[in-house]
Amino acid sequence: MDLALAHGGKDSVALSRRSPVARDDLEQVFRAAYPRVVAVAARVLGSRDEAEDVAQEVFLTFGRSDVPAGEALPWLSVAAAHTALNHIRTGKRRAGREQAARPHEATVPDVADAVVAAEERRRVRAALARLPRKQAVALVLRHSGLSYAEVAAALDLSPGSVGTTVRRAESALRKELTS
Repeated sequence: MDLALAHGGKDSVALSRRSPVARDDLEQVFRAAYPRVVAVAARVLGSRDEAEDVAQEVFLTFGRSDVPAGEALPWLSVAAAHTALNHIRTGKRRAGREQAARPHEATVPDVADAVVAAEERRRVRAALARLPRKQAVALVLRHSGLSYAEVAAALDLSPGSVGTTVRRAESALRKELTS
């Protein structure tokens, strides 16, 4: 069964036309890990639609990899965080072009809070993208619900250093937001 069709992804027709999947275990891994991969990407991106696009990229890459199924969840979680961070970094240029192309609209007082909240989320995501990669990924994975042991396994850290890495990431994020 085609994975995108099984999940009902919006790009299912395009995915189903691609070459067959190289892994026998991909469907099983997909079914088990898809919610976590989307959750990690959504934590970074703030958009479920974009997170599903990232998840599709991550699973396509996994399908061509030789990562053992037993190591799939940590690998997929890190790949989702990395890919989502890459989307933020490359999306800045596109967002700037789109903003410049839009006519300037008057802000309606009723939407002021939504605009402020959206701007704050954009600032946090931009600051997150400026952090060292390992810190950003550790922060995202931990705040996406992974345990210290899972973050340690995913990033090849000792479990004892995860807390330090996350605290340093939080401190660096605060510093980025105040500068």
